[in-house]
Amino acid sequence: MRTLMELNLEGKRALVTGASKGIGAAVAEVLAAEGCHLRLAARNADALTALARRLTAAHGTEVAVHAVDLRVPADLERLAEAAADTDILVNNAGDIPAGTLDQVGPQAWRHGWDLKVYGYVDLTRLVYARMRERGHGVIINDIGASGGHPTAGYIAGSAGNAALMAFTKAPGPPPPRRHPRGGRRQPGPGWTPTGSPRWPRPAPRSRPGWPRCPTAAWPNRVRWPT
Repeated sequence: MRTLMELNLEGKRALVTGASKGIGAAVAEVLAAEGCHLRLAARNADALTALARRLTAAHGTEVAVHAVDLRVPADLERLAEAAADTDILVNNAGDIPAGTLDQVGPQAWRHGWDLKVYGYVDLTRLVYARMRERGHGVIINDIGASGGHPTAGYIAGSAGNAALMAFTKAPGPPPPRRHPRGGRRQPGPGWTPTGSPRWPRPAPRSRPGWPRCPTAAWPNRVRWPT
């Protein structure tokens, strides 16, 4: 049996976007194992439902499914309203296309950013407002490492991730305790289901004292203002 670190998350309510597969599904699995009640959001209702059933059976946690397209303002607002009691928001949804500047056209660029960049920004604004009213909460933005290591072959994603890095850090200096916190997780190079690298760079080494792995998560937590 796998032994998990005690993170004191028992009974917390977490909203995970892009949860139907990949990193989002893996995050949901860990949070469920830690005792969180979950809201899972993505476009693929069937995949979400299958994951919800598996997590409930394995961990006995409450799991609600939200089949939404976070590019659509009405869907985004409906999700934020349904998840008004969220203690933890994990922004993870995104599918920015690969390609060089002359390969990614304006429609593809905007379509990718509407989900990965503006989706993060807009959902954060709505959820953060409710967390601030309650005086607590945590927001984690899952941001690709290309934001700090841009490459010509993933220019739209590199620029989008860099923008999200700034968005996560910019709100201000550490606030007093009992106010929402924000932070980012930056995985290293990953592999799509087809086996193609998202961006062709070798996996970065994790910082001294942290595990070496292909998707090293480098801790970068910032507190947000009142």
